[in-house]
Amino acid sequence: MEPSRNYPLFGGAFSSILPAGAIDVSDLRPVPDNQEVFCHPVTDQSLIVELLELQAHVRGEAAARYHFEDVGGVQGARAVQVESVQPLNLENLALRGYCQEAWVLSGKQQVAKENQQVAKDVTLNQALLRLPQYQTDLLLTFNQPPPDNRSSLGPGNLSPPPWNLGDFEQLVTSLTLHDPNIFGPQ
Repeated sequence: MEPSRNYPLFGGAFSSILPAGAIDVSDLRPVPDNQEVFCHPVTDQSLIVELLELQAHVRGEAAARYHFEDVGGVQGARAVQVESVQPLNLENLALRGYCQEAWVLSGKQQVAKENQQVAKDVTLNQALLRLPQYQTDLLLTFNQPPPDNRSSLGPGNLSPPPWNLGDFEQLVTSLTLHDPNIFGPQ
């Protein structure tokens, strides 16, 4: 099984440690330039790193909630429910020198997949890293749809196990900025 690996993001401007088996979705379909999207090879789990415009009108916990609700609106969620919002200790982040505040949010959104009518409760864990000197909100999202009964995650299967919160935490804490020019002239 392929181990976790440090992976270049946004053309090498950032890097982060991705969990074993992560597939770069841009190899499968178009992905917006401000996103890096990775999917699990067997489950419907995904990890998303987004560079977003700083939403200076919201601060603190409200900023994390704003982005969670915004993602729900973009995905056409029928219901959004925030379960918890906690500050993230900046000392644990590779981006600690750039990040002014950081939040982690856990919640559920009721979302129907493309071309499907039935909405499912998807668990979302999000980390919001705020970089006001670059007018940027970095949003990292771990999507965990309910398990699909078709997937074969039995003991004889050589596929990587489903990702967990530890994998997401490693993505968030290892995110490193290598080239500030990604944000344009300062």
